[in-house]
Amino acid sequence: MGSASLEERVKELEQVCRSRGLPLTIQRRAVFETILERDDHPSADQILEQIKERVPDISRTTVYRILDTFVQLGLITKICHPRSVARFEPRIQQHHHLICMHCEQIIDLEEDRLNGIAYPDVRRHDFQITDYHIHFRGICSGCRSRAGGAELPD
Repeated sequence: MGSASLEERVKELEQVCRSRGLPLTIQRRAVFETILERDDHPSADQILEQIKERVPDISRTTVYRILDTFVQLGLITKICHPRSVARFEPRIQQHHHLICMHCEQIIDLEEDRLNGIAYPDVRRHDFQITDYHIHFRGICSGCRSRAGGAELPD
């Protein structure tokens, strides 16, 4: 899950909710714990499927709303790429991704050289950059081996 333990991250959730005046509901806690327990980049529907064991009456809408709230609060990140549903992850520290355009697998990429890229001058757009994540698109080794080494269409 990263450098922070499950307990530390749950305490972070509690503190953020308290500071924003949000109740720490059973549903919020369950969604947060579920995403922290995973080592992939799950979709909202995958989180819903897993959370139904803990909170059987939770709705799809509630899971989506909670995930959006967590993204807005900076507790998780949302990863979007073409032809795929949004994915979520608890790692909020700077890192990047390799995205397979065939099977839609997302792989975390730790590459310090990418973390020091200077921001472009965007003053003419009246825009302020606060962060960035780089997504490299390609084909993973599993898809390449299943195709017998043949080039796969994007």
